[in-house]
Amino acid sequence: MNITIIGCGRLGAPYAAGMASLGHHVLGLDTDPDTIAALRAGKAPFAEPGLAEAITDGATSGRLTFTDSYADAAGHATVHFLAVPTPQSADSDHHDLSILFTAADSLAQHLRQDSLVVVKSSVPAGTCARIAARMAEIAPPGITIEVAASPDFMREGCSIADVRRPTRIVLGVQLGGTAETTLRELWALSLAAGVSLVVTDWATAELCKLAANAFLATRISYVNALSAFCGAAGANVTDLAAAVGHDPRIGSDYLTPGLGFGGSCLSKDLRGFVALAEALGVGDSFRLLTAVDNINQQRRHRAVTLTVEALGGDATGQSVAVWGAAFKPGIDDVRDSPALDVAKRLHQAGAAVTVYDPQAMDLARAERPELIYAADPVTAVEHARVLLHLTAWPQFATIDPATLRPAPHPVVIDGRGGLSRTRWTAAGWSVRPL
Repeated sequence: MNITIIGCGRLGAPYAAGMASLGHHVLGLDTDPDTIAALRAGKAPFAEPGLAEAITDGATSGRLTFTDSYADAAGHATVHFLAVPTPQSADSDHHDLSILFTAADSLAQHLRQDSLVVVKSSVPAGTCARIAARMAEIAPPGITIEVAASPDFMREGCSIADVRRPTRIVLGVQLGGTAETTLRELWALSLAAGVSLVVTDWATAELCKLAANAFLATRISYVNALSAFCGAAGANVTDLAAAVGHDPRIGSDYLTPGLGFGGSCLSKDLRGFVALAEALGVGDSFRLLTAVDNINQQRRHRAVTLTVEALGGDATGQSVAVWGAAFKPGIDDVRDSPALDVAKRLHQAGAAVTVYDPQAMDLARAERPELIYAADPVTAVEHARVLLHLTAWPQFATIDPATLRPAPHPVVIDGRGGLSRTRWTAAGWSVRPL
């Protein structure tokens, strides 16, 4: 099937490459010149496991091409996916839909045949209805545009695999339309392989992503609240989480205590969900999610507080090392990165903060140029009084602490729980869990 993916960022690019690998003829559209130049050259515009290879394979097969032209996109297919960013608004907790509306408007102007437009971006309930109304007004006379919702459930670091074999497919459609039939055909291979399909209305489909992300965020904040409790009660939160996770009704996923969540999805969708609830007059029912957000922010504050305490109560001029800048291992995404946020706060407290990350150095420098950046993890720790382990890259856990050259009486704050207390203590470090 011929399809277009409008928006080739961290959602659209893996989606385009993944759908091409499933046999579809995909035209990816993006208006950023650097992004398009990289994609046309067969390069991934950001770090994501398997993405570069999938782009190369798609280009070689002829099933994956890229453009910056809405006219080209309109002529390529009658099924168009909107996969552009919907960040948090600058002046509220709501989703900023301006990029999405611009993309929909631009596409509508160029359509010359009846089309299906599928909203894949994370959006609040009611967005598809607004897009359908806008596009109907803009499209040329006689052109019919059907709109559907199909939220993505990709995980950064696993996005290509998640496109090829999604955990579930959700379709939000209107009665009487042809969207369900078309999209069942599009995902025929996945459905034949046993992937679950949920067909519902627009608003319910739009809420699926927000509800899922809010629940995952709640699990993370809950185990971090348990961590604080265990610290006060003298209990072991790692053992406690393991015991709780053995309950088959609960499971162990997202029950690892640590610094908390970041990235472009969980925090944004959590706050957007609460803002939407308040706008609909049911905000009181979502105070839980406000607490979830607050607990997550408190973890970052605690990391800073523990560091300043380890520095004797004053961080001014003191050397601090931070392992990690990406919000999770395996990628270079620093959007709402807890690690980079803690590093920034320590810098603002007067510390000389040196950061190392295996993949996110360039984006971290662009985001926080005031910080110091080291060429490798060992150099980052030279003469540091405190080391913070804030992104769970597996290579950090393999470093021999005896080979590091910190300041005398060094302290390591393990914000991700991956370092061996026995090894680090034997090497002369004071190990403090978050």
